[in-house]
Amino acid sequence: MSCFENLGLHPHILEAIAETGYTQPTPIQQEAIPLALQGLDLRASAQTGTGKTAAFILPALHRLAATPPSKGVGPRILILVPTRELATQVAAQAKTYGKHLPHLKTLCMIGGVPYHAQKRLLQKPYDILIATPGRLIDYVERGTIKLSRVEMLILDEADRMLDMGFIEAVEHIADLTPENRQTLLFSATLSSHILKLSEHLMKEPREIFIEASQSHKNNIAQRLHYTDDLDHKNRLLDHILQASDVVSVIVFTSTKQHAGELVEQLHDAGHAVAALHGDMHQRQRSRTIDQLRKGFIRILVATDVAARGIDIPTISHVINFDLPRNIEDYVHRIGRTGRAGAKGVALSFAGHRESSLVQRIEKFTGQDIECVEIPGLEPKMRSSKKPAGSKRPFKQGHSSRRPESRGPRRYEERPRHSQQERRPKQEGSFFSQTESKRQDRPARPQQGKRPDGGAKKFSRVFNTTFSTPAPRKKREPVA
Repeated sequence: MSCFENLGLHPHILEAIAETGYTQPTPIQQEAIPLALQGLDLRASAQTGTGKTAAFILPALHRLAATPPSKGVGPRILILVPTRELATQVAAQAKTYGKHLPHLKTLCMIGGVPYHAQKRLLQKPYDILIATPGRLIDYVERGTIKLSRVEMLILDEADRMLDMGFIEAVEHIADLTPENRQTLLFSATLSSHILKLSEHLMKEPREIFIEASQSHKNNIAQRLHYTDDLDHKNRLLDHILQASDVVSVIVFTSTKQHAGELVEQLHDAGHAVAALHGDMHQRQRSRTIDQLRKGFIRILVATDVAARGIDIPTISHVINFDLPRNIEDYVHRIGRTGRAGAKGVALSFAGHRESSLVQRIEKFTGQDIECVEIPGLEPKMRSSKKPAGSKRPFKQGHSSRRPESRGPRRYEERPRHSQQERRPKQEGSFFSQTESKRQDRPARPQQGKRPDGGAKKFSRVFNTTFSTPAPRKKREPVA
């Protein structure tokens, strides 16, 4: 396996890498960095936790160190990310690996921060701009940011940006950059929408697909608890959080309202807990993540906003209190644990009607999720969960194709009974009573015509005969 020195990176960057303690590049870094250093457009697919952030940060820093800046204002490296937490994480790695590069300036433009504070930073020279598409569009429309000096455009977590509806914003931002720029796209999956976007933004891109190694898959133990209702989920969560091996945990919920309610319940139970969702200001979100990193809080209840961008090695457990509707979010959720070679545990709560969703997750990840039960907290309805892709086995001696030797199927003719040989109706039965009622019922009178043209009808409701009025005659016009 090669080392970072063989990738052709700048000596100042290699010095910073050595100080972090990393000696061997990951597969995505080993394949992406040489192609990026050649100036080629690149689209790469790699799962979370594989080191893909450094796979584009290191070539970007090398470009800044090896080539002189062009005249003008604005960033030379533009990195677009879907969430604020991911933007903060990418900015931290850029500063870590580029700390020995002289006069390197990195800015992070995200929502939740006052405009006047960010505008003041944009008035100073900077080289790398890391932004979410929505906030960047605001500054571009105000004329605060110029993108005419961009040399490298990087899209991180492109699949998530498309899911959040940023595709038009991304295309608009790319149209404002020079045509001779270099474009790098990184995504967990290369769907048809991602490929269509890359064809619009890139010129003859190289494609890299890194499959998660078996050791990385075995790094996270995945378990499934079937639940009856919300109360059953709460009792399971309370039991799990009392375990001694739970050091730090992230609990994912489907809605912001449910996250707030769960935080109140856990806080009343005596847990050090905090919430993280999209309605919080950036200062609150950053302070919450910092408290989790320093150990001031033990439990973080979050929505999918925290599924990408949180890199805390001390997280031992991830609990999916609600299963994600998007299967790809499951991979990013459980990727918050088992980082940097550590062991992690991912627990998921699922209702019995969510069995099909569980099977889709297993098929997407290529792994079977172990179904477990806690004594005293078993679900009332037993689940018949089967591994993803399994089919119903044939019974012994059953064949999917009928043997030729048996010949065509023949049916034995049963003797038919005549009307007289049939079993007589029993007295007092429902059928005999119905038949007697029919015989006792008076005959329905036949309709007759009245002289005036009306008709006589028989009413079964009132058991009487009534007459319908005769049709009206047309009035002759007056002369």
